[in-house]
Amino acid sequence: MSPQVLFSFVIGYFLLLLGVAWYTSRNADNDSFFIGNRNSNWMLVAFGMVGTSLSGVTFVSVPGNVGDINFNYFQLVIGYVLGYAVVAFILLPLYYRMNL
Repeated sequence: MSPQVLFSFVIGYFLLLLGVAWYTSRNADNDSFFIGNRNSNWMLVAFGMVGTSLSGVTFVSVPGNVGDINFNYFQLVIGYVLGYAVVAFILLPLYYRMNL
């Protein structure tokens, strides 16, 4: 494949993405973007929180790293669980009370 054809596919893909973004955001505002109009399913929000903290790098690098550092990564996972508890039981109720 020539570089010109590859470059045209990349440009076409980005133009398609911009078109889809423009089309789907015509009636959107900041509230719908940042807080989903306060109409998001709790499970969707939970998966978003977990997916944000556990990126694709975690699934690639952690299995090899665990063998090298003698399961010290487990301490980090426990920290994640404690952090999620703080967010779920302290910060989220505060955010909802303050309408953030």
